[in-house]
Amino acid sequence: MPLQRSNPLSGRVTVFEEFGLRSSIMINGNKVRLCDKNLTNAVNDYAWRIDPELARLDAAPLLNISFTEYLPNYASELHHPPPAKQQFAILTSNGKHIGNCTYYDINESKDEAELGLMIGNRNYWGKGYGTDVVTTLVSYIFDKTNLKRIYLKTLKSNQRAQKCFNKCGFTPYEHRSSNRPSFVFMELYRTKWQQNKDKNDDESKKE
Repeated sequence: MPLQRSNPLSGRVTVFEEFGLRSSIMINGNKVRLCDKNLTNAVNDYAWRIDPELARLDAAPLLNISFTEYLPNYASELHHPPPAKQQFAILTSNGKHIGNCTYYDINESKDEAELGLMIGNRNYWGKGYGTDVVTTLVSYIFDKTNLKRIYLKTLKSNQRAQKCFNKCGFTPYEHRSSNRPSFVFMELYRTKWQQNKDKNDDESKKE
């Protein structure tokens, strides 16, 4: 059942103005827009971090601090983001914040990075938004960077996520089940992405 709580940022407009953080559109997909994250995302991000089901699906620890404690750290990371990480807010076409995505552990010597995705708003599960996010972010990475490989991991039990990633061109390359939880590791190379892109472009021209 969705969490119902009052907006903990009520009256904090002056905080937003002080930091001067506003979203700017970065990447347009068919269903979504991927934008720079800002302080206005903090309410949803906090709610998703304290949600037990989302934490389980993300194989992440459940956040156990108050929003008042959470916000300064959140703002600090926005101002001083890790150098090997790029994160985006996922917005619908009408600007609703429904999740987050990122590519991180960027390794320029190996030309690779790890991809992460979470649709926190359950109203947008199973409706093609995750697929559009992955397709849009992957295209951005291969178009705008020199990376040659993108990889990710997902819970072995999360068949819905694996189906989404397969649809976007990712293939499994490793399974780790010695420790709980069990993960499936998947990857996509630039060469395969380009082949799929060329094929789709050719099919579009024939229509």
